[in-house]
Amino acid sequence: MNNEIKLMILTGVSLLVAMILLFPFNCFAEKQADSSSFKAGFYYTVKKGDTLWGLSEHFSDSPWKWPDLWSDNKQVANPHLIYPGEKIRIFYKDCLDKMEIENGVKAPDFSVYPQISRTGFIRKVPVSPVGTIFKVQDDKVMISVGDLVYIREEKGIHFVKGRKYMVYRTINPHADGLTDRYVGIQHYMLGLVEVYKNEEGFALANVIKSFRTIEKNDLIMPYEEVLPHIELKPGKQGLDGEIIISEEHEEMFGSTSIAFIDRGVKDGVTQGQQYSIYSQDEGSLRGPDDEKILLPPEEIGFLLVLRTESETSTVLITKSERIIESGSGICYPLE
Repeated sequence: MNNEIKLMILTGVSLLVAMILLFPFNCFAEKQADSSSFKAGFYYTVKKGDTLWGLSEHFSDSPWKWPDLWSDNKQVANPHLIYPGEKIRIFYKDCLDKMEIENGVKAPDFSVYPQISRTGFIRKVPVSPVGTIFKVQDDKVMISVGDLVYIREEKGIHFVKGRKYMVYRTINPHADGLTDRYVGIQHYMLGLVEVYKNEEGFALANVIKSFRTIEKNDLIMPYEEVLPHIELKPGKQGLDGEIIISEEHEEMFGSTSIAFIDRGVKDGVTQGQQYSIYSQDEGSLRGPDDEKILLPPEEIGFLLVLRTESETSTVLITKSERIIESGSGICYPLE
């Protein structure tokens, strides 16, 4: 393996292909391999003498996979003609077993979730807003990209010209799916604004991104960029929890949905961990009047932790075998 490829592996975070998601490569990988439609990888720079046949053999141990390599690189018009300096995408699905660094340790696996900055969170003590949208130019009801908004400053807060701020909304406190315990307040991300002018007590800002419809009275918090590259890690042994609710409050949801779980930093949950989702039904051995017993748990999906709070976490449902609902259990591993 030449030095350039080794360097690419060691700096894999910056080389991962944007807008794609790598499913977990852990103890669940065997179950997910056939159904995964997401990919991640890196770019390889073509050198003199390289061919798709040779690159396929190098990265996947089979030169006969070159048609797949060609299919993954639509910019290559003729598979027999690739040129030095050209960039070829190599996906991890083809080369996981080949990616080792000098000390023999496999490079970390990563997931890329480009929409991570728009995912919200649940927190018991809500964020204190630094401002509130009190007017929009032309008095539009629904605010979108390109609109000018007026933001009232909270007491003691002064907006910084040229700085970006997140627009968000809080959703009333709610309990989880199985008990009446208080779990916190949901923070729902709506978009980004950039301040361009300050006045006495308020600021003018342009809406530069709109994730969802923005309205008057929506709140403002400082924006902190969140990198979309997530290093995959095993979950915490023995952890057991449940899904609180989906971000969009759907009654039933599944793959690619964002949800919240009732475990967080205090429980040892960190970004990049992966957990099983399970359901557990009850049944009566001798009829409806007999005492009900818990049946063995059934694995129905997997999730990836995107961000964590003290007692809750935001997760991405990476796979679902069945419909997932609030109250579905999560664990690692499933016994």
